[in-house]
Amino acid sequence: MYFVSLVVYFLAVSCLTWADYAPDEVTELPGMSFKPNYRQWSGYLKASPGKFLHYWFVTSQRDPLKDPVVLWLNGGPGCSSLDGFLSENGPFHVNDDGATLYENKFSWNRIANVLYLESPAGVGYSYSDDQKYKTDDDEVADDNYLALQSFFAKFPNFTQNEFFIIGESYGGIYAPTLSQRVATGTAKINFKGFAVGNGLSSYALNDQSLIYFGYYHGLFGEQLWTDLNTNCCDKGTCNFFNNSKEACKTLLSQAFSIVYDSGLNEYALYMDCEGGVRARAYERSMSQLFRNYRKHWDNFQLLKVPSVTGQTPPVGEVPPCINSTAQMNWLNRGDVRKALHIPDTLPPWDICSDVVGGQYTNIYPTVKDVYLKLLSLGVRALVYNGDTDMACNFLGDKWFVEQLNQKTTTKYQSWISDDQIAGFYEQYGNITLLTVKGAGHMVPQWAPGPALDMFQSFLSNKPY
Repeated sequence: MYFVSLVVYFLAVSCLTWADYAPDEVTELPGMSFKPNYRQWSGYLKASPGKFLHYWFVTSQRDPLKDPVVLWLNGGPGCSSLDGFLSENGPFHVNDDGATLYENKFSWNRIANVLYLESPAGVGYSYSDDQKYKTDDDEVADDNYLALQSFFAKFPNFTQNEFFIIGESYGGIYAPTLSQRVATGTAKINFKGFAVGNGLSSYALNDQSLIYFGYYHGLFGEQLWTDLNTNCCDKGTCNFFNNSKEACKTLLSQAFSIVYDSGLNEYALYMDCEGGVRARAYERSMSQLFRNYRKHWDNFQLLKVPSVTGQTPPVGEVPPCINSTAQMNWLNRGDVRKALHIPDTLPPWDICSDVVGGQYTNIYPTVKDVYLKLLSLGVRALVYNGDTDMACNFLGDKWFVEQLNQKTTTKYQSWISDDQIAGFYEQYGNITLLTVKGAGHMVPQWAPGPALDMFQSFLSNKPY
């Protein structure tokens, strides 16, 4: 039976007509000692004039002719979606030696065709002819929409497949804004829904909730918590986002310094920081996410506030506390670049681009209106969070979804993966709010089994 299934699979795949993309097909990869039961392509999709976004597309291991097509976007802004491929939900990952690959048994292409897009131009192996990488939320959404049209023109066999968009972190901005263009645009795409994992959905709610998250997870002493309530709250209402009182701003600086600048792993509170305390660096945290989105903190002179370690850590890894050395070493090998059809003229691959992030303009302080528009169109949405993340914490996203004021259709309850409680969820019509127990910012990396189960439930629109 297994042999017959494989024969049927390969006959189905071989019948797909994508001769125009033969130059993009990846036929072998350095360090791969196993034979994949899927096909894959790596090349470029045209966005706006002169911009070329690198894509890596892998077909489903189950039924590529019928399974959904899913676009995956990492955030930053300015970080590469190949980190998602090689560290989170791709069909294979890189061993610590930076030279060999191993299969990921929880890969999302077990049940879907997955498209990884390095966006915007200037990130990873994506580029612009003029090498000008200043951009903003709307321009990124427009370019991603054009790239999608380029993709479906290249792979017309997939235009009838159900299509979903999933974004992580700053993908909380990328995914819904792109979804709005797809849902209201003229391109023939069988769009069904979008998901956001540990996403930035509202600057205000993310900041506001983080203070509560920090206190109730034991990060702030009782004196700091008392002082915050005394100086930042009035008649039971607290403002931890844009409070103008100098005393409050000073206290908030101390609180945020503990979260971001003390040696904690902001992406997974209970995981160690790779490289130790001195690998933390607020300035480069999450590439540019906090440097950009926290511009309203500039007058706080955050880095001048003494850290809890008594010294200011040096600039460290990007992202901090995360070890991406193996992936970087493998992707920058000459034979790997050749296999992926990367031009020789492009600079080395990096997980995040300071050039892109440093010039990025944030347009949406909240994507509430974007969500409301999509929900009114009947688009299905999932907002999921690893519950130990501090970069984009679950409480802020919970408040965000609740403030959409959708009718509750499934009460708050646990969901199960591998006979264990994997987290909790609640449904409000077309949108589901879900937590993944014990996972951090990169849910598919740190809770791969539950993440795959969640992914399958979302795609099939079945109970969690």
